[in-house]
Amino acid sequence: MAILRKITIQDFRNIALAELEFSPKVNCIWGNNGEGKTNLLNAIWYLSMTKSPFSVSDKWNFRYGTDRFAISGRYLMENDLEAKFSIVVEAGGEKKLRKDDKAYSRISDHIGQLPIVMISPLDSSMVSESGDERRRFLNAVLSQMDRTYLSAVQQYNRLLAQRNKMLKDPSPDYGLLEVIDLKMGEYASMVYDARKAFVERLSPAVEKFYGLISGSKEEVSVGYSSDLSKGSLVDLLGACREKDCALGFTTAGVQRDDLDFKMNGHPIRRCGSQGQQKSFLVALKFAQYELMKNGYGFAPMLLLDDVFDKLDYDRIANLLKMVSGQDFGQIFITDSNKLRLSGIVDAVTSDRAYFETVGGEFKETEIGA
Repeated sequence: MAILRKITIQDFRNIALAELEFSPKVNCIWGNNGEGKTNLLNAIWYLSMTKSPFSVSDKWNFRYGTDRFAISGRYLMENDLEAKFSIVVEAGGEKKLRKDDKAYSRISDHIGQLPIVMISPLDSSMVSESGDERRRFLNAVLSQMDRTYLSAVQQYNRLLAQRNKMLKDPSPDYGLLEVIDLKMGEYASMVYDARKAFVERLSPAVEKFYGLISGSKEEVSVGYSSDLSKGSLVDLLGACREKDCALGFTTAGVQRDDLDFKMNGHPIRRCGSQGQQKSFLVALKFAQYELMKNGYGFAPMLLLDDVFDKLDYDRIANLLKMVSGQDFGQIFITDSNKLRLSGIVDAVTSDRAYFETVGGEFKETEIGA
């Protein structure tokens, strides 16, 4: 269990300084576009994952004119114990991460301490863009749930970078390449097995949640494609070594893995409307949430950023019925429409807090105040 009781943010994006105390259940953040709603959720995610939920460089997270930002949070953990987590990021790239004022020996040791799921309008890139975004999704989920997986991905990527550097040499050392290929093969098998098993559990969960959101109007599925379905990585790398040397990079491996999103048997990016794609992505994240909850034995934090955009009323109503269920833990919701937000949230729970944001400043308020 990890419930965020209080967060302090300094010089993060457009937030100069903010100290906020949250409800353990539902927290609603409202305000016009560009005022800082998403930046608050970004900061909460950053404290869990040590990076932005969006694929951006840290240089864009510094408030204009500053070269340092800091985020700290007090969390209620298991057995009603409280823990403090803090991260300070300098412009030079250094990150200082602490738990209860004790520095981590490795930042990766923090991943999974504060389980989190985020649904954002930018999730659309998982449908519309390259496989990089879908692999990033897989890594974000599995790295929180499986420390062995996180280590395997890190080691594989380190060896991949080393191999690609060697391939750019006009006369690479083939003996050393074979050694690297063997080590890459070990880590690739671990990554492949974990991804394959996860997607096998993910697809039926996505289908279930999509049915709850859409009223079962379409059938959806998630598939997994990988070079390793054809054989071991060592054999694949051996077969394409000459080609790799000619091209100067590795052409086979789990760095090319992808997810196949289908609706009624066809690629959803081609046959799905904006509303259907949005519903699918929300279902995907709720499926992730369910699998993480089952894996941890408790509910992760759930961040819903402008989640009502592009969904019709019936789908919004179905979504909020799910959100208000007893199986959900602490929730953060942003919306620019304060009346819609209050009408929806007040109908399902009285254990909630409202925050208005203007220019990166936040004020707890009642909607009608």
